[in-house]
Amino acid sequence: MSFKDTYIEYERSEEARKWLEEEIAEQQARYEKIVADMEALNEQREQWYAEFLERIQTYGFNEDGDRRVKIKPEDIPVRPDGPHKVVY
Repeated sequence: MSFKDTYIEYERSEEARKWLEEEIAEQQARYEKIVADMEALNEQREQWYAEFLERIQTYGFNEDGDRRVKIKPEDIPVRPDGPHKVVY
C-alpha cells in the first residue's frame, strides 16, 4: 500500500447506516435552526458593525498597553456584499 492509496474497502452494517442517516438528519436540523437564528439577527448585526466601525474610528483600539490608535476611514476594509454565512 502506498502513501496515497489509503482507501480501505469495507461493508457498512445496516445498523450503522441507519445511525448515520439519523445523525446527519439531526445535525442538519440543528444547523438550519442556527442559520435561522443568525438570519433573525441581521438587522441587529448591521447595527453592531456600524457601532464598531464608528468606535474604532472615533476612540481607536488598544495597540499596546494604554496606547490607542484611531483607524482612518480609508484603512477600513470594504465588507463583501452578500449574506452572512454560518459555517460548520
